[in-house]
Amino acid sequence: MPELVPRLESLMDAAWPALERHDAGDWILRAAVGVTQRANSVWPREPGEDPEALRRSLAGARRWYRDRRLPLIFQVFDGAGYAPLNAFLDAEGFTRQSETLILSLVLAGSAADGGSGAAPTAGVEVLPHPSEEWLRVWWEVDGRGGDDALAVAAEILRGCPSLYALVRDGDGRAAAVGRLALPAGSVHGGLYCMATLPAARRQGFASAILQSLIQAGDARGLDGFWLLVTAANHGAQELYAQAGFHETGRYLYRQERPRRGLTGC
Repeated sequence: MPELVPRLESLMDAAWPALERHDAGDWILRAAVGVTQRANSVWPREPGEDPEALRRSLAGARRWYRDRRLPLIFQVFDGAGYAPLNAFLDAEGFTRQSETLILSLVLAGSAADGGSGAAPTAGVEVLPHPSEEWLRVWWEVDGRGGDDALAVAAEILRGCPSLYALVRDGDGRAAAVGRLALPAGSVHGGLYCMATLPAARRQGFASAILQSLIQAGDARGLDGFWLLVTAANHGAQELYAQAGFHETGRYLYRQERPRRGLTGC
C-alpha cells in the first residue's frame, strides 16, 4: 500500500487523538492522564539526528511529562530516518517494548468482497458511536483500569469520526467488537479495538467484525485500510493475512527507566 505510507503516522495520530497535545516543533507531545500508551507518548514527527538538538528536545519532553506525572514514552517507527533517535534513546537507557506491526489492505477484487472466506456479515451491528455494550466488551478484553480510565478511553475514541461494529452470540449477548476510524479528509480507514470475549472465541465473530467494517468502509468510498497488531499476536496476524492484509511498517515504544532517588545519609 505505498500510497498510504507517507501519511501513515499522521493518520494514526488522528485516529487515536490524545486529549492533550503540545507541538514542540519536530516532536508532538501527547497526554491523556496515562490511558493507553499511544495517547501518552511522544510522536517524533521529525525524529532528528543532531545529538545536541536531540538533547534539548529530550529535556523539554522530560519537563512536559514530569509536570503531568507521566512516564516519558516515545512511539518510534521503523525506518532509517529513526535510526539516530533510536541510537540516542539506547544511550539514554530507554527500554524497548510492545513491538507492533502495521498491516495494510488495498480494496481490490476479492479482498474487498470478503477475501478471508468469512461468512456473510448479516447481523453485525454497525453504529456511529460506541454503545455501553460495545465499550464493555472492548474494555473487558483490552482495558487497563476502572470506570474512570474507561471514560477517558471513550473520549479518545470519540475524538475521531468512526464506525463501531458489534456482533452477538446465539443467546443475544454482545460477543465481539471493532472500530473503523475515519480521519477527516482521508480515503484510508484504521481498524482498531478488535476484541472478542474469551468465551466467544473461535466462532468466526472476529472475522465477521473485520469484514463488516471493511464493507462499511468500501461503501463510504475508502481505498484501503490499516490496522495494528502486536508482533507476539500470531493468531490475529493469521486472521488479517487471510483477509488480505500485509505488513507495511512497524513501531515500538521506548520508555525511560525510572530514576532512583538518593537514599541514606
